[in-house]
Amino acid sequence: MEKRSNKYYLTLSLKQYSNGETHPAKELGIEFDNHDEIFNIIEKIKDKNIFENESEATQFALGLKLFSEIKLKHRNNPLFEELNDVFPVFMKKLKSL
Repeated sequence: MEKRSNKYYLTLSLKQYSNGETHPAKELGIEFDNHDEIFNIIEKIKDKNIFENESEATQFALGLKLFSEIKLKHRNNPLFEELNDVFPVFMKKLKSL
């Protein structure tokens, strides 16, 4: 039985380079699945007031969900070996805030 997941499309646009230039413009769009409803996760992170800036809360939540989904899909990959013990502890701590 196939696991059900939410389907997303994310667009990332480079608006300005560090030197102030705006060209060449760059944009990346990716489709991905995630078992969580990411918009709800973003709101939960914002509500916890972990960060002073709501934009940082959104960045954190989005980055965490993108990373953690890949980590779950590839949990046996040696790259994630050291995280397998500490990541669940981190997630429990985050959820308890």
